[in-house]
Amino acid sequence: MDDTGSAQATRSVLLRGLWRDAIDGWGAPGALDQLPAAQRLLAAGADRDDLLRLVRAVAYEAVFATLDTLDEGGPGHDPDAVGGWVVVATHTDGSPTGQVLPGLHEDLLAADPGGRDGTDLWQQGPAT
Repeated sequence: MDDTGSAQATRSVLLRGLWRDAIDGWGAPGALDQLPAAQRLLAAGADRDDLLRLVRAVAYEAVFATLDTLDEGGPGHDPDAVGGWVVVATHTDGSPTGQVLPGLHEDLLAADPGGRDGTDLWQQGPAT
């Protein structure tokens, strides 16, 4: 596999992992129940599917904002900043390949392992 293909594979693994762990992980048994606020809302009669959709959408937005900040490569409007950052692929031993992984936030929706491009997060009515 050439460097470009390897960087694409790394990008895909990273984005799918974020979906699996940070976004869809809330659907795991007991995940909602670990949050006291969710417990109170469920006890008050909130619909579990609606609450699950809400926490997944909030998780998506947090992941997107984080990736967007990483993609900017710098501190934005911070006048005291002295440097920036870049996300790079690594070899299996952890050493950098030198292949930059730009635009991660742009591909987050397409990495939805459910193949829905995140549309279920903003749908009206019962979750499916």
